Amino acid sequence: QVQLVESGGGLVPAGGSLMLSCAASGRTFSSYCMGWFRQAPGKEREFVAAITRSGRTTYYADSVKGRFTISRDNAKNTVSLQMNSLKHEDTAIYYCAADRNLAYSSTYYLAHEYEYWGQGTQVTVSS
Repeated sequence: QVQLVESGGGLVPAGGSLMLSCAASGRTFSSYCMGWFRQAPGKEREFVAAITRSGRTTYYADSVKGRFTISRDNAKNTVSLQMNSLKHEDTAIYYCAADRNLAYSSTYYLAHEYEYWGQGTQVTVSS
């Protein structure tokens, strides 16, 4: 099992930057695939970014590619999401998620594939 706690959300003007962090408990963090998802009011939860256990491969939604960067530090049990050039449409609650094994690359994009979830952190981009 792993417990996840997000931090770093807040209010930022359009064009600005934020860095989200997800702190994970447990001694087997390096064995988990990690992802970031977000949910805006009235919309379904959507994929943002993911990273493999080793950190050698990353995945991004088309809407954030080139602006967001996911990374992990297995020694510190953390995964981060650096968000640059923020847009109003990035406003959402951002969730950190983990799963011990995602068999195919396509599964990284699917919320239902992840077993563990944090409580979320609010990101608001003003226009």
